[in-house]
Amino acid sequence: MDLRIFTEPQQGATYDTLLTVAKAAEDLGFDAFFRSDHYLKMGDVDGLPGPTDAWITLAGLARETRRIRLGTLMTAATFRLPGVLAIQVAQVDQMSGGRVELGLGAGWFEEEHTAYGIPFPKEKFGRLEEQLAIVTGLWGTDAGKTFDFQGEYYELKDSPALPKPAQEKIPVLVGGHGASRTPRLAGRFADEFNMPFGSVEDSERQFGRVRAAAEEAGRGADAITYSNVLVVCVGKDDQEVARRAAAIGREVDELKRNGLAGTPSEVVDKIGRYAEIGSRRMYLQVLDLHDLDHLELISTQVQSQLP
Repeated sequence: MDLRIFTEPQQGATYDTLLTVAKAAEDLGFDAFFRSDHYLKMGDVDGLPGPTDAWITLAGLARETRRIRLGTLMTAATFRLPGVLAIQVAQVDQMSGGRVELGLGAGWFEEEHTAYGIPFPKEKFGRLEEQLAIVTGLWGTDAGKTFDFQGEYYELKDSPALPKPAQEKIPVLVGGHGASRTPRLAGRFADEFNMPFGSVEDSERQFGRVRAAAEEAGRGADAITYSNVLVVCVGKDDQEVARRAAAIGREVDELKRNGLAGTPSEVVDKIGRYAEIGSRRMYLQVLDLHDLDHLELISTQVQSQLP
């Protein structure tokens, strides 16, 4: 089971804070540092000093880290044209020496689009499907050849399909709870399917749908890595768990039901239940980015106990 650190910078974080967390994650042996792609805070936080852009952040981290993988959960398809996104991600992959992964989603938070003048189209899922086809098509075009695409929302003609990533293939992540269209997209395009904030039972059902869709697409169910993202709140004892829960404005019982919360042994046990249904990566949503002792505890007392 790979453990990856997942952050929500729109809730309030500077680039320097994200750099500190990413370097700590790297030093502590975590597999990856991922971030959300949002421009507006959510809930009862001030969000100061304001949003940071996902791919600008990852470009900086690409030059200031050496081992850890870098990516998004999820880049909003509404924020970027697919050809531009393919260029951006390929460039950051080059800057990192081939450590980038792209999570791509439809975009859902209408208020952030309104706040920053970003169009919020009614039909988002069809655009996402075309974006996935274009981005992967551009990267997969042989050097010296051109790429064309004619869709309902996007048209590309005689694209040189450059630049190429450093990796032979950048891993693409698709995720979500949808029962039909989401598994179909994952079956066709995804190297990894991520189930966000889902129970063991819901994850098992959704993984089954994605496996079936991958088989229908002629890829095979094992062509896709299955993963989860859950909020994390670990303490060496009940008092420390309660303190960390209070720091992020959550209740311990709720976190234990819906996330990875409790003592290290409790969290290891719950991760094990996800592993039993086929999950191979766990994205730990870290909400207090200043509590680096939390990361160290997870590394030494949770990660060390996982196979």
